Amino acid sequence: RDVPQERIDQLVSGIQRQVETAGEAEIPSQRIGEMVMDGLRGLDSVAYIRFASVYRDFSEARDFEEFASTVQEAAQNEQKLG
Repeated sequence: RDVPQERIDQLVSGIQRQVETAGEAEIPSQRIGEMVMDGLRGLDSVAYIRFASVYRDFSEARDFEEFASTVQEAAQNEQKLG
């Protein structure tokens, strides 16, 4: 799970570019949260699940389990295709 700092910096820079190029005076925090989730999905699945659990306000262990299962299935499908 050791994510190189360079990859983290790239993620942050990419989100910053998206915000800057949106050309809007204000960006809803919901959209920024989705940008972060999208970036974390490809960077670190554990960080992605942790962020999602807070961002999406999981209230029960079942919510966490279902989301983690979905992430795991998506990763397995990507491996089959890639």
